[in-house]
Amino acid sequence: MASWGRVAAVLRNVLRGPQSLKSLALRRAVGPGVFGCVVGTGVFCYYRYHANNRILPFVVHAEEQKEAAPAPQLSARKIRFNQFASVVYEQEPYMTPRDFLYSVMLENVDRKLQKRILTPWEVEKMLASASKARAGNDLFRTLGDNGLISYTEYLFLLTILTKPRTGFHIAFKMLDVDGNEQVDKKEFLKLKNIIGKSKLRVPKDSIEKPVEEGECVNTSLQAYFFGKKGDNKLQYQEFRRFMEDLQAEVQEMEFLQFSKGMDTMRREDFAEWLLHYTNEEDNEVYWENMRKKIPAGQSITFDEFKAFCLFTNNLEDFAFSVKLVTGANRPVGMAQFKRAVRIATGHDLSENVLDTVFKLFDMDGDNCLSHKEFIGVMKDRVLRGLKVQHQSGISGYWKCVKRETLKAAQEALGDTGCPI
Repeated sequence: MASWGRVAAVLRNVLRGPQSLKSLALRRAVGPGVFGCVVGTGVFCYYRYHANNRILPFVVHAEEQKEAAPAPQLSARKIRFNQFASVVYEQEPYMTPRDFLYSVMLENVDRKLQKRILTPWEVEKMLASASKARAGNDLFRTLGDNGLISYTEYLFLLTILTKPRTGFHIAFKMLDVDGNEQVDKKEFLKLKNIIGKSKLRVPKDSIEKPVEEGECVNTSLQAYFFGKKGDNKLQYQEFRRFMEDLQAEVQEMEFLQFSKGMDTMRREDFAEWLLHYTNEEDNEVYWENMRKKIPAGQSITFDEFKAFCLFTNNLEDFAFSVKLVTGANRPVGMAQFKRAVRIATGHDLSENVLDTVFKLFDMDGDNCLSHKEFIGVMKDRVLRGLKVQHQSGISGYWKCVKRETLKAAQEALGDTGCPI
């Protein structure tokens, strides 16, 4: 404060000196300037004096950095659906029948055009075509891009390609309250969503949610089964034929793809089909077996190929049969393998196919194959690279289907407890 006193004394002397300011006008001009200097100097001194003793009243706090939340995940099936879906309706992506066939045959799609946005008039035209379509093993190829397939229907169709028909018959009969082996549209949507839920295994941090589709947007599958207005009934025999035709259509297209359009498939082409979705690191071992053990020039017919596809749709039953025949995780011989296949499917595999499989997966040269490794490769083949979260037990999948079916049946009965 002593410095502040000295400044004030100097200013008094200056203002009193007659030599310095001789006129009133000069004093009036200088006065405000001096006053401003005094105030400014006082504020400066006050700030310097108190700078280390207090905090300014206006403090800006930096915002605390928060860790960025991990990006939400979609399931592998949802990603694949979005990748192959080529049309959009009411801001939702949909597949066409052609898109679905491509999604089960190809690993990736090279889309050169943007997704097509459909109008209500175009959708009505698609539904009219689907309602008039004839059953056959070329249904999806006939419809081509003239149809709508929703995401839950995509899951439902995948299940038809990968699971035995017995589970579908059980689910169908459980929802058939009247016992006449036919269901209406509402009951079928329950069946579709039951199968879709059991197929849908999403990560815990996923934004994907099971969607109860079908009530708002009519699709080609619904129009095909129940007519454009949705008031027809679906007989189980019609549904069974649809499943058989879809499996046959996909099998025919895959056979032609790997046989390069020929009537027969070379054994090395069959091996390539088997190993198409397995880990590339393991493939070299199998291909070495193929080169060493299988002679060139031998072929597999389409009927032999179809029989093997039927076997792959019954892998759970086959695995259980193998454990009964050989014991857990023991190598499987040719005779035991044939017996387990017949128990699981009711059919035999040709010697040509069996010889190819055994020579491909015989790792020790003892004419036996590793049960665990073979089942792993077959599951990769059936699921087409889209693995789902594991459920304990061989029949975990169908346990889920039965549980959901019982729940839906109780709803259909109105919780009356009446036996079916």
